[in-house]
Amino acid sequence: QVQLVESGGGLVQAGGSLRLSCVASGLIDSIDFMGWYRQPPGRQRELVAMITKGTSTNYADSVKGRFTISRDIAKNTVTLEMNSLKPGDTAVYYCNAKVRVLTQRGSYWSTQWGQGTQVTVSS
Repeated sequence: QVQLVESGGGLVQAGGSLRLSCVASGLIDSIDFMGWYRQPPGRQRELVAMITKGTSTNYADSVKGRFTISRDIAKNTVTLEMNSLKPGDTAVYYCNAKVRVLTQRGSYWSTQWGQGTQVTVSS
């Protein structure tokens, strides 16, 4: 059906940068919004950043000015540039998208999640 695959996580020192990428593939008619969530150890999943099909963006207060989200609509990809990373940014980061899924009987909207990628920021 539809898959979201993330890449780009890893270990970085505080103050460093990482880029996360996510590509959506499968029987896709269109994609509405795409975004990133994260789940720190022992805490609930939280929104990091979101971008609409019209490229309007929304960021969590904790990442404003440090993270930038962008997307390539033609390639069904979303990217998160993370700068000035802090130990508090340590989490599993998940790609998220609202996708119009194609079937033999038509299409329907579905919220899809990636498998997650670990980001660890050392102090």
